[in-house]
Amino acid sequence: MRIRRILAAVFATAALAGLGLTGAAAATATAGSVTPASVTPGECTDGGGTIDRSTPVLPTCRGGMYDGQTVD
Repeated sequence: MRIRRILAAVFATAALAGLGLTGAAAATATAGSVTPASVTPGECTDGGGTIDRSTPVLPTCRGGMYDGQTVD
């Protein structure tokens, strides 16, 4: 009877530890894929884009990795 309780505790601990690891991995995956709200002129040109200053409010990066992002 004691062995069953110990095994149940071991399995429960392993299950909870597994949930913690998957949550941490999901948080890391989403944090790495976030695009910035705005980019610098250097980031825009290094990413293969050009700065379009004809937009009404802020300049915009056209083309490349940051296409459509505002440029500060």
